Order: sequence, then C-alpha cells, then structure tokens
Amino acid sequence: MKNKLILAFSLLWFTVTFSQENSQSFTLQEAIDFALEHNRTAKNASLDIQSAIKQKWETTTIGFPQISAGIDYQNNIERQFGAVDFDGDGVPEFGAKQTVTASARATQLLFDGSYLVGLQSAKVFLEISKNAKEKTDLEVRKAIINAYGNVLLAESSSEILERNVEVLTKNLNELTKIYENGLEEEESVEQLQITLSEIKSNLSNVNRLKDLAYQMLNITMGRDIDADLKLSDSLELLTVQNISLGLLNDTYDITNSVDYKIAENDKKSKELLVKLEKSEFLPTLSTFINANYLGFNEKFRFLDSDQVWVPTAAFGVSLKIPVFNFLGQKAATQRAKINLEKSKEDLTEIEQRLKLQIASAKSDYQYAIEDYDNKKKNLNLAERIEQKNQTKFFEGIASSFDLRQAQTQLYSSQQEFLQAMLDVINKKAELETVLNTINN
Repeated sequence: MKNKLILAFSLLWFTVTFSQENSQSFTLQEAIDFALEHNRTAKNASLDIQSAIKQKWETTTIGFPQISAGIDYQNNIERQFGAVDFDGDGVPEFGAKQTVTASARATQLLFDGSYLVGLQSAKVFLEISKNAKEKTDLEVRKAIINAYGNVLLAESSSEILERNVEVLTKNLNELTKIYENGLEEEESVEQLQITLSEIKSNLSNVNRLKDLAYQMLNITMGRDIDADLKLSDSLELLTVQNISLGLLNDTYDITNSVDYKIAENDKKSKELLVKLEKSEFLPTLSTFINANYLGFNEKFRFLDSDQVWVPTAAFGVSLKIPVFNFLGQKAATQRAKINLEKSKEDLTEIEQRLKLQIASAKSDYQYAIEDYDNKKKNLNLAERIEQKNQTKFFEGIASSFDLRQAQTQLYSSQQEFLQAMLDVINKKAELETVLNTINN
C-alpha cells in the first residue's frame, strides 16, 4: 500500500511538472530573453562567434614552432650490386636489404608578410562575427515583438468579435419577436442576419489566424511549434508602455550603429586584402632543425638491443624570394585597391542611409502615436453613434439601414483601434532596431 501511494504521488508530481514546463506564461520581455537564448538563428550566430575564435587561434598557431615526426621502413626486394658486402657471403651489394629511418623535424616561421596580415584578418573576422550576432539579436527582438503583438491583436479581435456576436444575437432575437408581432419589416431582420453572419465569419477567420500567430511566436522564440503558450501582457498595457515621446528627441551617433560597424569592418577587411597582395612581393624566412636515426639490416632485427643506429642532424634557414610574377601580382594589388575604394563608398552610403532610416523610423513612430490617439477618439464616437442608432431603431425612429451603417462603422473603428495599438508597439521596435537601443 505504501509503495502504491509513493507511485501515485510520483505520477502526480511528474504530471504537474510536465504540465508547467509545457504551459509557460511569458511577458514580452521574458519572450525576448527566451528567444535570444533559444532562437535558432541567434544560436547559430553565437556558434559563428565561437567558430571565429577558433579560426583566430588556428591562424595564430601558424607562427608557433611546428614539429613533425615519422618512421619509414624500406625493404629492398631487388638491389643493385655495389662495393659493400653486408652479409659476408662474398657478394658485394649496394645498400642494405632493409632500412628504417626515424626522423623529427622542427620548423619556425621567422617572417611572412601574409601571416602578419592573416593575424589581423582573423581579428577583423571575429569582430564581423560579433557584429552579425548583435544584428541578429536586434532582428530577433523585433521579430518577437511583432509576433507577440500579432497574438495579442488576434486575442483582442476575437474577444471584441465575440462580444459583437453576443450583442447582435440578442438584438436579432428581440427584433425577430417584434417582427413576428407584425411591428417590424422582414428586411430589418434580414439586415441584422447579414451583419451577424459577417461578424461570425470574421470571428472564425480571426480564430484561425490566432492559432497561426501562436505558432509563429513559438517558432520565433525557438520553441516547438505546438507548445502551449500563454501571454502575460495585454495589448493595451504594451501600447501605453511603448509610448515614449522622449525617444523622438534622442540624438544618436551613427558610428555606434551595428550596420555602420559592419560596413566599417568590411572596409578594414578590404584594407587587409591590399596588404595581403602587397605582402606577396616580400620574401618568406623560416628556420628548421632535422634529426634522423638510420638503421640498416639484412633481416628485420631493428628491435634487437644490438641494432646499430646512425644519427644525423641538420640545421638550416630557408629563404623564399618571389622572382617572376610581378605583373600579375601588381594587377592583383590594384584590383584589391579598387575594392577598397568601393568599400569606402559603401561606408559613406551606409552612413547616409542610416540617417534617412532613423528620420523615417522616428516619423513613422510619431505618426503611430498620433494615429493611436485619433483612433481611440474615433472608437468612442463610433460606440456612441452605434448606441444612439440602436436605441432609435428599436424606438422606430431610425431605419435598419442606419443601424447597419452605424454598426459597420463601429466594427471598423474597433479593428482600426486595435491595429493602431499594434502599430505603436511595432513602430517603436523598428525605431529601436535602427537606433540599436534594445533596453528602452
């Protein structure tokens, strides 16, 4: 009995824990933090940095002493005759039948222009990888904000449409009774039926889009597409939090932009390519030490203690000088210089484009705030107009056409207001992405 109780409590604990792990609730900031760690694109960008670090170390080690060792065994099946009688049978032969050579070689690079450029290039490549990671994080953040907002928009739209269906259904029932008593025309009932049918259709579509919105948010966060997901923030709360007029007046140094850094590092890489081509005109200097042990025998007895080994050693310096490829190398250097000039023009273009993007993003954000205020006022007016027309209609003062027109205006204002709230959130995210300000 005791074991059964323990098993039952264990199963209950597992079920609760599993449910909690698969049904998580996220604020927007929590969703962003989760995505920066688990989003697949962000994870790959982090791996690119690790790869760049390894590549930098790989390049650096080229300048370290390089040591290699080897053992060669040779069996001379057919030998030429020579002046040495190895086995004492009176038949002079050239070379022993079996030979083993154990060798070790150490080399040290003393000077190589391309190696020095390679070290600088590896450092720039690492910086480019870090820039790419920063750019990826900004884009992931913006994508999460958009996806999170789309879910909230779908949820809010669904709630509003459900309330509209409830109100319309009640009105239709009341109007049908009035019609059945001969106090209203059939056309009025049909008008409400058409409106109700349209709202129900919109509700079904919004619910389907809501499912897709949740799936998109899960994917963007790096979760399973069908994982259960709950959002802690509301559309209205996020809208209020994202109205920051001070952001419109902030000054920004273009050189701090990740896009500018990427373009600047591209220019640096082109400068290094020019240096690399120029380095091909320079000599390469290295030193080496060789050590060998040679063993000769007519039979394979090299593991015997009495085997004679002949040591040899050598020290030397190697100098390689490029002699003839002047014209081709000169052309390659000129081509690298042309690419450098292009990268300088690209950097200037990026700087001007960033200024335009910032100005445009600020304008869009300011308009989104103004449009939100305007749509909020319009919604209040549309609600009052619809309520008045509904009262007039049931009092027999307004026609069904007037009521339908007021209802259509109200439903349109509702959706426009929701979209205006989402625009405030998204436009601020776009501005922050351009400004690289991810903590506002």
